[in-house]
Amino acid sequence: MASSSSSYFLLFAAILAASSWQAMASDPSPLQDFCVADNSSHVLVNGFVCKDPKVVTAEDFFLAAKLDMPRDTKISKVGSNVTLINVMKLPGLNTLGISLARIDYAPLGENPPHTHPRATEILTVLEGTLYVGFVTSNTDNKLFSKVLNKGDVFVFPQGLIHFQFNPNPYKPAIAIAALSSQNPGAITIANAVFGSKPMISDDVLAKAFQVEKKTVDWLQAQFWADNHN
Repeated sequence: MASSSSSYFLLFAAILAASSWQAMASDPSPLQDFCVADNSSHVLVNGFVCKDPKVVTAEDFFLAAKLDMPRDTKISKVGSNVTLINVMKLPGLNTLGISLARIDYAPLGENPPHTHPRATEILTVLEGTLYVGFVTSNTDNKLFSKVLNKGDVFVFPQGLIHFQFNPNPYKPAIAIAALSSQNPGAITIANAVFGSKPMISDDVLAKAFQVEKKTVDWLQAQFWADNHN
């Protein structure tokens, strides 16, 4: 009987642990109306310390972001400019599990393959046309892609590599994306692999990509600029 009770207890503990992991797999839910980030605090927590509600004002929830204004896509080699509004720019987003981005694409510009480790993304095209897609995890690595026109919407699941490309050689494109985290993070694959600091050994990368080391050395010598601002 004792053995049976122990088995039930272990099963219950395993289920509880699994459900707790799922609950912690995204931004924590707020336990009060708001928790405006106190950027002056030196206390380190998962997120940001709350500002005293008594000194919170409407300005903590406001940002004159000028998202109606076009961005300069020439500053990036990939021909895109991502304007992210996250908790670092808008303190009122703290604990609310959401952020926003405007993305400008030059003709033939792209937001290169990247991933958001902490957020799902939903994107809508405001102007132009975009070829978008994401790739599933190993071992299938299946590509789901679509050509989007003005007003179309596409979802990129959390953590999966995805991209957007403007196929029009003459006209720019604009999109707005919402992300399910106050701080979604972004890992641009090429930048991370070939532009890491310090560099990943060319022996490792040559083996991984099945190319000669001189090819890896050439790629690592390039300037891997960030298209986020």
